[in-house]
Amino acid sequence: MSDYLITGSSGFLGSFIYNHCKESGKVVTIGRQLSDSYQIDLRNNFSLIESAKTIIHCAGKAHSVPKTEQEKQDFFDVNTKGTLNLLTALKNAPSLPETFIFISTIAVYGLENGIEINEKHPLLGSDPYAKSKIEAEQLVTNWGIENNVQTVILRLPLIAGINPPGNLGNMIQALKSGRYLSINKGKAKKSMVLANDVAKLVSSSNQKAGIYNLTDGKHPTFFELENLICNQLKLKKPKNIPMYLAKLLGFAGDVIGSKFPVNSKTINKITSTLTFSDLKARENLNWNPLSVIEHLKIQ
Repeated sequence: MSDYLITGSSGFLGSFIYNHCKESGKVVTIGRQLSDSYQIDLRNNFSLIESAKTIIHCAGKAHSVPKTEQEKQDFFDVNTKGTLNLLTALKNAPSLPETFIFISTIAVYGLENGIEINEKHPLLGSDPYAKSKIEAEQLVTNWGIENNVQTVILRLPLIAGINPPGNLGNMIQALKSGRYLSINKGKAKKSMVLANDVAKLVSSSNQKAGIYNLTDGKHPTFFELENLICNQLKLKKPKNIPMYLAKLLGFAGDVIGSKFPVNSKTINKITSTLTFSDLKARENLNWNPLSVIEHLKIQ
């Protein structure tokens, strides 16, 4: 029996988790890479010939905006059906795990603004990514109850680390290219968390069944992030535009369409504060993360 079975270990967060887990015990991986222990596409049914004490399910589809019905369906095929196939394989394995850790997202709340949102908030996410993760969370919860397996669901905000994907990666590239504009002096705050801190938590023995938001507890502003990136990469600070001008650009994007880099929804999202409370994780999981602004390294 292995100590850990990890899906998505070749991904951004998964690679951090894999490196921490291999220092603590025997690790097997599931994925589509030649380096994986099981070379498997989670969208298909599969079997496992060995068991693991802790399952860490990182694999998932994110960081893209679907433009077609098939692209929308891809989220459910990977995030929902893929989770179901994994749970089925685990139930039919030689023995059940002690703990199943599922990496989810704060997108399940479906919010664009709010302060210190906790885990009791209703799940209002309506896009394919959020809905597929909501469905996967329910599958994991029900499976854990039915099979008496401890389940831990971690809802993550923007994940930070060297060469990050998603919105943070896009922000870094835009600053490098000089195509980035700061809006309203970068006052909006967003919850973030260091990938390394998440990896430390899931590879530790500090596990207690439940659903938890994870953040760094500091919620940096866009201004702080802009300064951090520019200082580390020795870039010129971006120009700032006032809110009224940003809204005009958003309106222009609404009229022009997808060829324009922003629209009103984009402007609203990046100028609105959205933070989440990680108090439950601090109380139950001994969660004590580092500050993103003080410890993030950019390349």
